Amino acid sequence: MVRFIHSIEGLSQWVGRAFGWCILILTLSVSYEVFVRYVLNAPTVWAFDMMVQMYGALFLMAGPYALAQDAHVRGDVLYRLFSVRWQARVDFLLYILFFFPGMMALFWYGWEIAADSWRYQEVSWNSPARIQIYFFKTLIPLAGFLLMLQGLAEMLRCWRAMRSGEWLGRLDDVRETEDMLMHMEESASPISRPSGK
Repeated sequence: MVRFIHSIEGLSQWVGRAFGWCILILTLSVSYEVFVRYVLNAPTVWAFDMMVQMYGALFLMAGPYALAQDAHVRGDVLYRLFSVRWQARVDFLLYILFFFPGMMALFWYGWEIAADSWRYQEVSWNSPARIQIYFFKTLIPLAGFLLMLQGLAEMLRCWRAMRSGEWLGRLDDVRETEDMLMHMEESASPISRPSGK
């Protein structure tokens, strides 16, 4: 089970890292557009569409990665006070009631949207460039599928935690500075304090 969970997490990490390059493409296209628009007074007709598509691709494909890293925002005012077993039960129930119905809807309707877009060879009407967008609309059902796959891994992780009372460790990847500092503080030896009155 652990190998299966980590295999799905590895796929989510790989996809997230691959689509992370959209940030570089987005940055370069925005910089180029600003330069040619305001310095050369020669704006492009394609830059706006490129920016929208890169941002959309990044947003869609970062979801499975963020889920694999447990990086989504969690309202944990009470949750953090629960035991691991109860946390796992709550997560398991929420995945069944809310996550999977939402992701199935994303996949199902995303598939219909992408299929229609491919059938019509849809192009963007936002600019005179008329860039083809059916390739990017394919990412909608793909993101839904990858999120459901990562959700399955999360449910298996919950199942394991309900039985063992411990959360399975996640695959290492980049971490927030705050997390690294907290880990360094926890692993450092305790500082002896003089006893006071």
